[in-house]
Amino acid sequence: MRCQPFTDDQVYIWTKNKQICLLCDEPADTGQPLCSACEGELPWLGGHCRICALPLPGEGLTCGACLRRPPAFSRVEAAWRYAFPLDSLITRFKHQAQWPMGRLLAALLSHHLQHAFAEGLPRPDLLLPVPLGRKRLRRRGFNQAEMLAAWLAAALDLPLQRHWLLRPQEGAHQQELDAAARKRNLRRAFALHAQATPAGRHVALVDDVLTTGTTAEALARLLLRAGAVRVDIYCLARTPKPGD
Repeated sequence: MRCQPFTDDQVYIWTKNKQICLLCDEPADTGQPLCSACEGELPWLGGHCRICALPLPGEGLTCGACLRRPPAFSRVEAAWRYAFPLDSLITRFKHQAQWPMGRLLAALLSHHLQHAFAEGLPRPDLLLPVPLGRKRLRRRGFNQAEMLAAWLAAALDLPLQRHWLLRPQEGAHQQELDAAARKRNLRRAFALHAQATPAGRHVALVDDVLTTGTTAEALARLLLRAGAVRVDIYCLARTPKPGD
């Protein structure tokens, strides 16, 4: 007696596979596991600083911090503000290992980047994930930035270098510190692998959220000192200024 259904001559038709929205559990109608209603409710990044992507009242503006002291990186590309319900999706991906959430957000970010490339954003030569310290990597079990970078690299047909950036020293968690303490915490925190060759290349760093930009700044300076010609930042979300 066969306990499995007969499969002879059966064909799987992927176009008839109905996906379910990861947010509301209703049938998805966007080609992704996300319905159009929930996609519209995501906190899409509107007006923002043209360099660091800090949310601002209008388009084409530069924030005061970037005017006073231009960062080492050339541009931040983020799809959303770090706000509800996106923050819960990132938390479920990052801290609860719900990888489908991360894969969905990476797919949506890849669409954002493809549009930005079509609008004139220079394509990088390769992607680099922001590294995670060994202790935190053992505790979490994965580097969310590396997973995002791998999904983006496949979607955008870009090379990925997983091990060029190292974090040999671990301090306190950046989320627990204020801006000044973040800068002190990152002194000599990062290093380049001996076989890394960023000289003459345009590289893009990949992370989940950009908050103060201190990590991005430290890594961009490291890469520029090693000869990189341009460093961009690709991230899911940009946090607004405190109080906004």
